[in-house]
Amino acid sequence: MYSCKRYFGHVVFVILLTLSLGFLSACTASNSKESQAPSFDPETYPRVDGSTVTIPLSEALAGRLMGMTLDEVRPYILHNKTHQAYVNLIDQKTDLIFVTSPSKEELDLAASMDVTLEVIPIVSEAFVFLAHVDNPVDSLTYEEIRSIYAGEITNWSQVGGANLPIVAYQRPLNSGSQTGFLELVMKDKLPMEPPSEQIIAGMSGLIDAVAAYESSPDALGYSYYYFVVDMWGNDDVRLLKVDGVYPSPETIASKEYPVGTAYYAVIRSDEPKDSPARQVIEWLLSDEGQLLAKETGYVPLQ
Repeated sequence: MYSCKRYFGHVVFVILLTLSLGFLSACTASNSKESQAPSFDPETYPRVDGSTVTIPLSEALAGRLMGMTLDEVRPYILHNKTHQAYVNLIDQKTDLIFVTSPSKEELDLAASMDVTLEVIPIVSEAFVFLAHVDNPVDSLTYEEIRSIYAGEITNWSQVGGANLPIVAYQRPLNSGSQTGFLELVMKDKLPMEPPSEQIIAGMSGLIDAVAAYESSPDALGYSYYYFVVDMWGNDDVRLLKVDGVYPSPETIASKEYPVGTAYYAVIRSDEPKDSPARQVIEWLLSDEGQLLAKETGYVPLQ
């Protein structure tokens, strides 16, 4: 079973530790003025890994700092998905990762290797919920979502929809969106154990499962806003309002949408001062770096 409470405490501890180290505050101070972009080539650019959902940001950033087009830079950018990226960073096989927040297992692995991770927010994001476009329900409350995934609400009629069982899809443990689901949604509430066919390996697969119209529009799923809107659009799914608020760049930036999060740059705390990895993060947090993130479709930090 999931140990959500312990997991959430670990994540909060790591993020607070990062703040106490002063790195983020120093970079944020530089965010109020122009920051000269560091210059790299493929030999000097840090080794980068990360989540699927941060690939466009990683490519745009590397292209800008190496003076290369996206087509030219793509062979140098390889993201192995969230969990493997954390493993590679802990094992010193990469210098910098762009990811969702770490899972309990990833934090435990770092601790077992005597590694401290610096977890630094770089852009804003939202955790979103998906239904089929033919489902009449267009909004759920935060507590209704938690109750559905806890197995307490089992039929769409209980939330204003048709008399259909809710097929609530989940992702595997240690995937970026499952970690977000446990941290941001369930928190100290234990999710139900779904049938194996309702655990979808990839984010794109989950969206397509919700979109599939086999016998009825009964599916519910979740993902990250950027992935659904900018990377894997599907006209047969729609985003749901949460507590009456629709996820959009405006409501994400204003924090009006209630399930907000971020993408993070993560490095080892023993990463040398002024190393290429730290230079990349500092520039990304500058005004110019945040503008690049916005132009790539992400929501800048506020």
